[in-house]
Amino acid sequence: MKNPQIKSENTMSAALKGLKVLDFSTLLPGPFATLYLADLGAEVTHVESPTRPDLIRLLPPYANGQATAHSYLNRNKKSIALDLKDSANIALLKSKITEFDIVVEQFRPGVMQRLGLDYETLAKLHPRLIYCSITGYGQTGLYKDKAGHDINYLALSGIMGHSGRQDSGPPPLGIQIADVAGGSLHAVIAILTAVIERARSGQGQYIDISMTDCVATLNSMAAAASLAGNTAQQAEKEYLNGGTFYDYYQTQDGRYLSIGSLEPQFMTALAQILELPVLLEKGTSFDPADRDEVKAALKAKIKLKDWAEWSVLFAGQDVCVEPVLNLEEALRSPLAQQRQWQVEVPLFEGSTQTETQLACPIKFSRSTLSYDYIGRPLGHDCF
Repeated sequence: MKNPQIKSENTMSAALKGLKVLDFSTLLPGPFATLYLADLGAEVTHVESPTRPDLIRLLPPYANGQATAHSYLNRNKKSIALDLKDSANIALLKSKITEFDIVVEQFRPGVMQRLGLDYETLAKLHPRLIYCSITGYGQTGLYKDKAGHDINYLALSGIMGHSGRQDSGPPPLGIQIADVAGGSLHAVIAILTAVIERARSGQGQYIDISMTDCVATLNSMAAAASLAGNTAQQAEKEYLNGGTFYDYYQTQDGRYLSIGSLEPQFMTALAQILELPVLLEKGTSFDPADRDEVKAALKAKIKLKDWAEWSVLFAGQDVCVEPVLNLEEALRSPLAQQRQWQVEVPLFEGSTQTETQLACPIKFSRSTLSYDYIGRPLGHDCF
């Protein structure tokens, strides 16, 4: 069942109700961050160029007359079209800045300063302003003026150096980890932290989010091993990156199972189900030859049945084995239905026509989420 929740009539129950965000960002990192803020009840005003539309508005496929990416990433947001090269528009923004709690921008370092919309300038007008800049490489350092994309940030973070297969190199990913987990989610954490701090100090502050800095922290345990343990991290050689039986295994029909039965109780149960005593004997070994033997045995065993057979067999087992689903299967799975991954969002405020989108995944005991309307046409609103 799709989540039927449209915005609650009791809007006071939206957790971020009352926060106002002025969003100058484009593409994915900033808009995904402000999408979360909007879903949680903040009022987001998205400022866009009237002549150079955000590529997200142009990227196919389309539904209901506009790009699906725009409809999703910019839901619940007002759309104001302003030419930032026009001094009158800069003056207008400055005159309105005290109405906002938060500014989010994603230009290269120095652009907002040249426009007269940098933190130092706006903070003089509004000392309580929280101002977040999201860039690839941050506001300082040799890389600050370089262009980049998610694939570059992941490359420089070290993550791709110990990911993928040794014979095929770093894997191209289906999602933008540096943009979202690095940029968007760290920005949301930082912004809401600054909001809490402002309640004590009465002062706003500037936030410098580098997507590369932030995604590098996702190395977590691997970085700890490298920094404190002086242990070099290599693709397909470590405990959780394919160096052990914790891996993906191809089925008879060319699909895959994920096997993560690391703990003794799960490993024991899996060994019994598959009738593989070598898994129990050598599954915890640190010897490379033992690890290779276990993986070879698992590969041969999983190849004996097709994906559907294994899926049925493991559906009732609690051993950390799950089928690899394609996105369409995942979005329509029992798990997705039970956990309400989807929501029907009105095409415009008050409309009975809706578009199916991913829901905000956060579940509160009291606070509700806001699903007012899909992304609006360019320049739909005004100050």
